[in-house]
Amino acid sequence: MIPLFHLRNTTNRHYFLYNKRFFINARIKWVRDPYLDKAVEREKNLKPLISLKNLILSHPSQTLPLSTASPLKPNLHLPTTVEKFIQNYPLIFKTFLPPNKSNSLPHIKLTHKALAIHHNENLILNFSHYRKDVAERLAKLLMLSRVGKLPLFIIEMFKYDLGLPHDYILTLLLEFPDYFQICDMGFRDSNGDLVFGLELVSWRDYLAVSEMEKTVIGEGKSGRGIKYLMNLPRGFDLEKRVSTWVNEWQNLPYISPYENAFHLTSNGDHAEKWTVGLIHEVLSLLVSKKTERDNLFCLGEFLGFQQTRVKKALVHFPGIFYVSNKIRTQTVVLREAYRKNQLLEMHPLMAMRNRYISLMNLVLRKGRPFRAGMTAHRKKSAPSRIRRKFDGNTVTRSDEDD
Repeated sequence: MIPLFHLRNTTNRHYFLYNKRFFINARIKWVRDPYLDKAVEREKNLKPLISLKNLILSHPSQTLPLSTASPLKPNLHLPTTVEKFIQNYPLIFKTFLPPNKSNSLPHIKLTHKALAIHHNENLILNFSHYRKDVAERLAKLLMLSRVGKLPLFIIEMFKYDLGLPHDYILTLLLEFPDYFQICDMGFRDSNGDLVFGLELVSWRDYLAVSEMEKTVIGEGKSGRGIKYLMNLPRGFDLEKRVSTWVNEWQNLPYISPYENAFHLTSNGDHAEKWTVGLIHEVLSLLVSKKTERDNLFCLGEFLGFQQTRVKKALVHFPGIFYVSNKIRTQTVVLREAYRKNQLLEMHPLMAMRNRYISLMNLVLRKGRPFRAGMTAHRKKSAPSRIRRKFDGNTVTRSDEDD
């Protein structure tokens, strides 16, 4: 068994001697990217919707009393009351009164269309190659820490973005006992309770290859001269001195995020390049190639970074990362993973989530599905078009494109 502290050490690398170079004192402006904003905004309320969906289906009857769901609004992170939330999505949730019961209270269940998508989603989650893939991505996240383990509360933060099953502790962990084990983190939370975490059973060298390194290997190149793609939005111009600095920064040796580079001067350029590589790798592990900025802050804090170190890495390199202010939070997006507002590589789970989004964007008008926000000149032909899309119980490919 290879010990967990098998992080590749960079102490004797030649670039250790040159870690005194610092970022120039220049202000880099934030420029809005409407395409990436749209990619973030289209998933508004999707995460709480899936949480509520999973809660309903976790009950044996696959229904839930409305009175039971209402107090759980904070846990589900719903933006409004449960009653109003389900009313906003009539093609996904349905309220009803249980039959043959006097004085019965309203219950919630999923519509047939939502259930059909859920069943397709479950098929993906249960594929052996998918479960192996998600286990390896979770293992890589653990390997990015210096000790091969992370608190469960951090795993929960990334659970949705990693595409983990909602019951991963009872399913995925038991399926891969040679990968993971629950551990005591050795400290207590603010309430004085022990903090438990997820620990990697053993280091796996074949997983300790970053996405940046895979790209270079795929192109038949070698060496440490790895450069990041810089996709600056239209209308964005760097000052000449900043542009010169970025070009010089690109030529610095690449340090894998799976290497132990904590010996580098924390505010030096080499350390910043390693920090950028760490954030880049975390985003690459996620199914949508984006996550809330606070998740990165929390992970960085556990790894021993000051919050400013992560923030500077995001601000200094707008060609690598985009920070969107949509949907009541700040979301960090990996630019190279998108062409305009579309993912270049559609993960199977994201294809299912797009189907939920398509249903979310439909409302009922006179008992017929109708796409919200449709312009007046398209309204007349809407019902027949949508009926074709919802012929039967499955959602067609056209829903993913809307």
